[in-house]
Amino acid sequence: MGKSLRSKCPRGSHAVWQAPDNRPDPVALVQESSKGRIAKLIPIRNGRMTQSPFAFYRGAALNMAADLAHTPVSGLRVHVCGDCHLLNFGGFATPERREIVDINDLDETLPAPWEWDVKRLAASFVLACRDNGFSEECARDAVLSCVGSYRKRMREFSRMRTLDLWYAHMDVEDLIPTIRDRQARKRAQKRVTVAHKRNVLEHDFPKLATVVGQLPKIKDNPPLIFHWRERGHDNLFAEVQAAFARYRETLEDDRRVLLDRYQLLDIAIKVVGVGSVGTRCGIALLLASEQDPLFLQFKEAGASVLEPYAGKSAYPNHGQRVVNGYRFLQSASDLFLGWTVGAEGRHFYVRQLNDMKVKPLVEDFSPSEMLQYAEICGWAVAKAHARSGQPAQISGYLGKSDRFDHAIADFAVAYADQTERDHKSLMKAVRDGRLKVEHG
Repeated sequence: MGKSLRSKCPRGSHAVWQAPDNRPDPVALVQESSKGRIAKLIPIRNGRMTQSPFAFYRGAALNMAADLAHTPVSGLRVHVCGDCHLLNFGGFATPERREIVDINDLDETLPAPWEWDVKRLAASFVLACRDNGFSEECARDAVLSCVGSYRKRMREFSRMRTLDLWYAHMDVEDLIPTIRDRQARKRAQKRVTVAHKRNVLEHDFPKLATVVGQLPKIKDNPPLIFHWRERGHDNLFAEVQAAFARYRETLEDDRRVLLDRYQLLDIAIKVVGVGSVGTRCGIALLLASEQDPLFLQFKEAGASVLEPYAGKSAYPNHGQRVVNGYRFLQSASDLFLGWTVGAEGRHFYVRQLNDMKVKPLVEDFSPSEMLQYAEICGWAVAKAHARSGQPAQISGYLGKSDRFDHAIADFAVAYADQTERDHKSLMKAVRDGRLKVEHG
């Protein structure tokens, strides 16, 4: 069935990127995606997007969603990441305290064509390689490594028993010995060891909190961490407590018992990432005892950027959409993962702020590290798509040859060129005073 889809959508057709005549102004789409965000944080988002074409790409998920809607698709759909670039992967702890590597940002997740994730991920590797000063040949090789891994792993997943596929995961401890570069292997092991030793009381609490009177409070570090006093902190905190109670109801019974051991003490806005800057994201400080703190992260969840092109979510709450995306696509998800709705009707999801997380230091990668990391990302996306889609049909469409791999490499290079042009448009808009920016 998958192979038969090639007749209506040849694998080679994915190679083409050509901007349509009616393509929206990229700067206008950036402005559209800023609507509803906290006004004073929008210049920070704009400033971060000006740093490089790759930084622009990270914040321009809406732009690429509009572009992907004009590209060929086979007709097979899965639960996609929706913002599948190489910095949205990393290591984190499972509830069983294993350290795994997986997709770790699913704010835009939605059922959609599987090709959209592959193309966004591929173009991100070209841009990251250019950002690192690597050759165009290396950038193309990274894409071939990524897409080839996706294709081969999808074939493996298509032959697995259903439960074996659902249990499939990538343990960090198994992965590190396979790193070919000895120095890179040592660095990775050191970072994982540090992450395992990290705990909330000794590391996160001194950095993020201070004791005021009898009780600890989150430290202000404006403009990146701050209490939203313009709204009246006491009123806001009362609203948050009500939203927190609604969040509690979305947890399983055993997780509620666990959460009930903690008392909510404080909340603050925390600026994160590029694409999320300006949305209502923040941290909550909870305490079970003087020596037992917990930080939860809450993130505003609006409609996915894919909705205009892939259809509306089946879930009434976009926080619920994101949470179920995590459960569909990740091998294991956070212990405190849940969703809620705020007093103004805004949707949120909640998880732990930091649980043995290890982020890829892509800017420090060598070419060989980039290629191996591309293999890992391809594996993770294939596993995610296989869990929520039909792996045999996707594998049948992809086939055994590398024809699809090379087509996506052509697309990735062409779209990276487009992103560089869009970034220049953004810089011009800044110079013309059309966009306000704040750096630092």
